[in-house]
Amino acid sequence: MSKFKTLLKNLGPGLLFASMAIGTSHLVLSTKAGAQYGWVMVIPIILANILKYPFFEFGIRYTNVTNKTLIEGYLNRGKGYLWLYAFITLVTTFTILAALYVVTAGLFINLFNVEKLSVAMVALGLFVFISTLLIIGRYRFLETSLKFVISILFVALLVTTLLVIYKGQVEPVSGFVRPPIFNEVGILFLIGLIGWMPTAVEASSWISLWSLEKYKLNKAKPTLKEALQEFNSGYLMTAVLAIFFLIIGWLTLYGTNTELSGNAITFADQVVQLFTTHIGEWAYIFIAVSAFATMFSTCMTAHDAISRVSIDIVGLLTPKTKDFSDRKYYASGVILLALVNFIVITAFGANMGALVALATFVSFVLAPIVGYMNLKNVMSHDLPNHFHPSKGLQVLTFAGIIFLSLFAIYYCWMVLF
Repeated sequence: MSKFKTLLKNLGPGLLFASMAIGTSHLVLSTKAGAQYGWVMVIPIILANILKYPFFEFGIRYTNVTNKTLIEGYLNRGKGYLWLYAFITLVTTFTILAALYVVTAGLFINLFNVEKLSVAMVALGLFVFISTLLIIGRYRFLETSLKFVISILFVALLVTTLLVIYKGQVEPVSGFVRPPIFNEVGILFLIGLIGWMPTAVEASSWISLWSLEKYKLNKAKPTLKEALQEFNSGYLMTAVLAIFFLIIGWLTLYGTNTELSGNAITFADQVVQLFTTHIGEWAYIFIAVSAFATMFSTCMTAHDAISRVSIDIVGLLTPKTKDFSDRKYYASGVILLALVNFIVITAFGANMGALVALATFVSFVLAPIVGYMNLKNVMSHDLPNHFHPSKGLQVLTFAGIIFLSLFAIYYCWMVLF
């Protein structure tokens, strides 16, 4: 029981990671994987979660031991490392957050049946609401609220999954043949699924910043073992929920030849209606709450994280003339991100797919490099030798780097040629 109490006390960075990761990679990609290819897609989901684990673990390890963020570690390795990470963050700032808010706005319109409102207007309302919550509540509110949101999400999704399993698999249409995985379309989907499962590798620094904020708030720091236990619980939850979404997609849509739309509102309507048709109208609330809670919590954590990362990068790249940890800089960062991404939604709404494709390309191609940068951090003299990752974890890291590198090379070849 004392171990459980310690885990609850340290709950924070791992919880926020789970909340941030359980977004489009789970709701959209995991569901689509099950719907199009069936249960076999559990293999790449588990593989991605295992091979990417060290990259995120290093965010906890480095910060817990050094009291510095991974981003500071990049600067210690050389300014080129920091500039590369700044470029990745810049691309993310102008694309991913806008895409998350668009999907969440679509779910809101569907959930509350407000078709008269445009996606852009609902997104604006979400920007204002979430920005206000973050500026007033900051990290403490984020952590506390997400304990409830994730709990509701997990219960609602567990109930939905059990109902789907109880109901049984939908009857495939006559003559259905599973689409090939290893053709151009299948490989591109597989790359997207692995690239965003559980989330993009650059998010490792987000966990690092949340850890530092947690330590400042508590005015105490857990041991490395305790910090890793808390993170591992959140990481395991992301993997389990990805499998839940896969099962739901597989049992309700596989074999029906249903194409999941790329349009936010249409996708939201498809997800809710197809599940309720299969399970029953009474299950609407479980599915709607699961989907909206998933995306709302992802928007909130990603908005907070990108604000923190941007401020940290600017602070490290500019002369130490200002204290960028001041609350007003965080508030400014949150508001600026909201404004920029609202402009992106209104100006490039029709081309959001192209913008997200750009972000996916940059994030996926540079993922093995970011993974290597994280390894360089935790193997450096910044950490005493006995805090370096074990040989087994180092081997797993190199396996992950090789795995992602091969996929990135193949992805570049397919996109460019």
